[in-house]
Amino acid sequence: MSENESTTPVIEADETPKKSQIERLEEEGDVAADYLEALLDITDLDGDIDIDVENGRAALAIAGGKLGHLVGNNGEVLDALQELTRLAVQTSLGERSRLMLDIDNFRSDKKEELAKLAHETADEVKSTGEAIKLKPMNAFERKVIHDTIQEIGLTSESEGEEPNRCVVVLPE
Repeated sequence: MSENESTTPVIEADETPKKSQIERLEEEGDVAADYLEALLDITDLDGDIDIDVENGRAALAIAGGKLGHLVGNNGEVLDALQELTRLAVQTSLGERSRLMLDIDNFRSDKKEELAKLAHETADEVKSTGEAIKLKPMNAFERKVIHDTIQEIGLTSESEGEEPNRCVVVLPE
């Protein structure tokens, strides 16, 4: 190497350093929080927004105030708000978002309930040696069941078409 050559890499004008996945997810969380904050302001609702990164996706939680109507019956309004928030993030950042939204711990409480169901079902499958088909569930609920069943050491699969798609827990 001659005296005039540099060991510092040169970034061309059209090259931009890639963001890490964590930085991208944090940016998704910030955009989503701004959107949700504006929504709360418009509707004159109080709530604290917590931003996190969980399981490879941005996770936002709104707590406080009287927010039960934002959850709706069986989380239907929450699902709609989550989808609108994902669309707002996609519009802003140009990439599809898989963020998860929780309001007043609805999803975290549901996760605990579903994990308990998965454990009970796994115990029954192990003792009988027969597959068990659970009631139809939405994508969030199925994912919790699949993840828990996998942690237990069994396998599961989804079958059927929306809105009647369900999880089948299989014996070893």
